[in-house]
Amino acid sequence: MTAEAIDRIKQHLDSSPVVLFMKGTPDFPQCGFSAQAVAALRHSRANFQHVNIFEDPELRDELKRYSNWPTYPQLYVKGELVGGCDILLEMYQNGELQELLDSSGATTPA
Repeated sequence: MTAEAIDRIKQHLDSSPVVLFMKGTPDFPQCGFSAQAVAALRHSRANFQHVNIFEDPELRDELKRYSNWPTYPQLYVKGELVGGCDILLEMYQNGELQELLDSSGATTPA
């Protein structure tokens, strides 16, 4: 792992309670899984930062090793990996995502 890429990952994680490493941007996701993750976060009224992994190939490669998670998107809450699209959607559907986001102070009141 390169120290510079790890530092960038940690800077992103420190920048916001909720960070989504994704393909593309929330307004222009570049894969269906990233689009679904953004939709779940938006429906949950989450305030989140995003990182377009296509803009930083070194970070994209290192994040897989850092997280020990092979796919994107990757959702982090308070610096901890929550998971990818499947886990995020399951948590959204059963209410766990809303609870996690609310408890982290990362939601806008309805």
